[in-house]
Amino acid sequence: MSVPAAPELTPASSATKSTYELFLFIAGSSPRSMVAWRNVEAICQQHLAGRYTLTIVDVAQHPARAAEEGLLGLPCLIKKHPGLVRRLVGDFSDQQRVLKALGLPAGQ
Repeated sequence: MSVPAAPELTPASSATKSTYELFLFIAGSSPRSMVAWRNVEAICQQHLAGRYTLTIVDVAQHPARAAEEGLLGLPCLIKKHPGLVRRLVGDFSDQQRVLKALGLPAGQ
C-alpha cells in the first residue's frame, strides 16, 4: 500500500456542529502507520461523519512538517480544532482513549 504524495483530505459538511481539524503524521507505508491510518479513518467515519478534515502527512516525504510540529513519536494524531490542541501517539486501536482525547463521548 503506497502513501499519497499530497495530503489527503476528507471534506467536512457545513453542519452546525464544530468541524474537527485533524492531522495524522505517519512514517511511509509501514505496517504501524497503515494500522493507525485505518483506525483513525474508522473512528472519524463512525463518530465525526461529515464533521472533520483529516490531513495525512508522510514525514518521509515532508520532514519539515514533522520538525514544525515538534513530533516525538509516530504515528501521531494532532487535533487542532475545536478546543485545545491535542496530540496522541500510537496505532489508535484504543478507541475510548482516542475519543476522550478528541473530546468526544464514547456514545456519540
